[in-house]
Amino acid sequence: MIKILFICHGNICRSPMAEFIMKDMVQKAGVADDFLIASAATSAEEIGNPVHRGTRTRLAREGISTAGKYARQMTRRDYEEYDYLIGMDRWNLRSMERIVGSDREGKLSLLLDYTDRAGDEIADPWYTGNFDETYDDIVEGCSALLKKLGY
Repeated sequence: MIKILFICHGNICRSPMAEFIMKDMVQKAGVADDFLIASAATSAEEIGNPVHRGTRTRLAREGISTAGKYARQMTRRDYEEYDYLIGMDRWNLRSMERIVGSDREGKLSLLLDYTDRAGDEIADPWYTGNFDETYDDIVEGCSALLKKLGY
């Protein structure tokens, strides 16, 4: 089983969007049983809050629900539990490194590192208000990740 944890600052916009897009992709590909997919925050600011309305609305246009998802904070233990810990921007990545201490197994990355746009960041729609752009970038990243994984 391939275990993926998507991570952003608050776990209410980008990382849950990536979580549910990826879950939808593997379900449609008929390989959902091969994956464990979740998301978390680097901060404690939004713990317990539901997915942001903008993310819920954008995913609903694709027939994707985020029901039952509430923000949680990433822990050091996540490094042991997941094969891939994938951040949305460099600030997330620095925070992830601080939480886990050392990326001794090379599990930390940015989502767009799996595309031909390695190093690029996924803009935070909390600030930009552009959930469509975020959606498009996350779909690109998730598609490329699945391809890298052989699916």
